[in-house]
Amino acid sequence: MSAKTETRPEWYKRLAQYEQPDLRKSIWQLTHTLLLYFATFYLMVRTVQLGYTYWLTLVLAVLAAGFLVRIFIFFHDCTHHSFFASDRANVIVGYILGILTFTPYEEWRHTHVIHHATAGNLDKRGVGDVWTMTVEEYQTASRWQRLGYRLVRHPLVMFGLGPGFMFLIAHRFASKTARKQERLSVIITNLALLAIIVVASLTIGLRTYILVQLPIILIAATAGLWLFYVQHQFETVYWARDAEWDRIKSALQGSSYYKLPKVLQWFSGNIGLHHIHHLRARIPNYNLQRCYDEVPEVRAVAPLTIRTSLKSLGFNLWDEKRQKMVSFREARAIG
Repeated sequence: MSAKTETRPEWYKRLAQYEQPDLRKSIWQLTHTLLLYFATFYLMVRTVQLGYTYWLTLVLAVLAAGFLVRIFIFFHDCTHHSFFASDRANVIVGYILGILTFTPYEEWRHTHVIHHATAGNLDKRGVGDVWTMTVEEYQTASRWQRLGYRLVRHPLVMFGLGPGFMFLIAHRFASKTARKQERLSVIITNLALLAIIVVASLTIGLRTYILVQLPIILIAATAGLWLFYVQHQFETVYWARDAEWDRIKSALQGSSYYKLPKVLQWFSGNIGLHHIHHLRARIPNYNLQRCYDEVPEVRAVAPLTIRTSLKSLGFNLWDEKRQKMVSFREARAIG
C-alpha cells in the first residue's frame, strides 16, 4: 500500500457506502431517458419529412441533445463499472450507449481511467485531459507551439470545431498506443454506426438522418466538452508535480463542484458534483447528490455557478509560482 493511500482521511472511507449500484434506479434511468431521446428523435424526423421549418427541428435538437448528454453520463458510469453491479452488464450497455453517443467504449474507457489517475499531475499530462501549459513552458515554447496552443484554447476552436472533430472524426480512430481490445471497440462502434446510416438511408433517407442526427450530436458534444472543461479549468484548480501530487487534493481542489439549476443537473446526470466523482469514481451518478448531502467534508468545496464558470474561458496557463490559472495577458505581464 502506498503512503498516499495510507494518509487518506477517515471520512474518505465512508464514501464507499455510496458505491453500491441500485439496479432499479439504473434501469429506470436508462429506460425513460432512452424513450425520451428516441421520441424526440422521431419528432425531429417527422418535422423534416412534413416540411416544417427547420428551426423547429433545431429546437427539438436542443432537447434531444440534452437527453444524449444524460445518456453519455450513463455510458460514463458504465466505463467506471458503477452503473450496474455486473461488470458484464456495464460492458454490454456501455457498448450500446457508446454507439448512440459516437464513442468507442474500451478506447474511451482506457483514456478516461488515465485521466482519473493523473488529473492535476503536471508531470503526467496529455491523456484524456485539456491541453494545459505552464507559464514557463509557454514562454520558452517556439512561436509555432505558442500559436498552436492559442489556437486550440480559443473558444471558437475548442467549443466550435473541437466537439465535432472529437466525436465525428477523432473517435473513429484508435490511438497509436491502443491495445487490441481498445482497437476492436473502435471497429465495432464504427461498423454499428455504418449499419445505422445504411438502415436510415433505406428508411427515412440519408438527408433526413443527417439533418436530424448531426445537430443532436454537435450540440450534445459541445455541452459535454464545456462540462468537462469547467470541471478542470478554473482559477484555483489544483496542479502539482508528481512528487507532491496528492489524490485527495486533486479531487477536492482540482475538480469543480459545478452547481447547476435542477433541470440542468438532471440532464447532466449530476456530473457537476465532479469533485465527489474524482474522490470515488465507482459512485453511480444517482448517488452523488445523496453523498454531497450527507458528507460534510465534500460540501467544503466552493461551487462554480454558470455565471462564475464563464470566467474559465479567460484562464489559459498554469502559473506554478502563484499556484493559479492565468490569462495570456497576465502571462505577458509576468514575463
